Amino acid sequence: MDAVFKALADPTRRLLLDRLRERNGQTLRELCEQLDMARQSATQHLDVLVGANLVTVVRRGRERLHYLNPTPIHEIEERWISGFDRPRLQAISAIKQKAEELAMTEATTSVPTYVYVTYIHASAEQVWQALTDADLTARYWGHANISDWQPGSTWEHRRVDGSGKVDVVGKVIATEPPTRLVITFDDIPDPESPREPSVVTFLVEPHQDIVRLTVTHENLPNEEMFNGISQGWPAVLANLKSLLETGDVLPQAPWEMHDAHA
Repeated sequence: MDAVFKALADPTRRLLLDRLRERNGQTLRELCEQLDMARQSATQHLDVLVGANLVTVVRRGRERLHYLNPTPIHEIEERWISGFDRPRLQAISAIKQKAEELAMTEATTSVPTYVYVTYIHASAEQVWQALTDADLTARYWGHANISDWQPGSTWEHRRVDGSGKVDVVGKVIATEPPTRLVITFDDIPDPESPREPSVVTFLVEPHQDIVRLTVTHENLPNEEMFNGISQGWPAVLANLKSLLETGDVLPQAPWEMHDAHA
């Protein structure tokens, strides 16, 4: 945590995080324009934030897009905020957020891309199996993800409560085991309200006995779904991490990702 506190101690780096919170996925040029900062200075500050895992860089062609990664701050919260304090603080936060929403104009903004990064003490092959094996996904996700995981194939997010109900369907866009999997991710299509499915990319980057897993969720239809998956992915991936590192899932039930589509 020392690196996180060191990164947050600088007001310029906190301002960079604020700008990414306002609009995630910015390039270095966009960040420099907002802050009237030289590229070299911004690069140095971003390197510190990346080193502290507070910012994640995703390459898109020649561009490097920067995303706020809330994981370290969440870990700080978990360490010092007790279960007794959390409901009270969440209530205060909800009041504040509602007041801010009422004060804002109703201008339409694009829904940002969601990016989440976690580090897992496992091999790339083990992480890949956890993402694609129906029995394993059933353990940490509460749903079995079923497919042959070949490009062009369909996949299903099927309940394991005995009902056999499928809550999410999609197609496999790309598969490069054990490092990259790209799928569409959507609830059961409604013929009366067609929409483009969102797209999820799993990037598995091994380094010795540690794996860096980056999940990128794009083409989100609305802010409601963005807020939903912002709660869902951390819970699902925390369960995945726990299963691979300890052999068991976390005590609490996994948050159901399909609820974000409701």
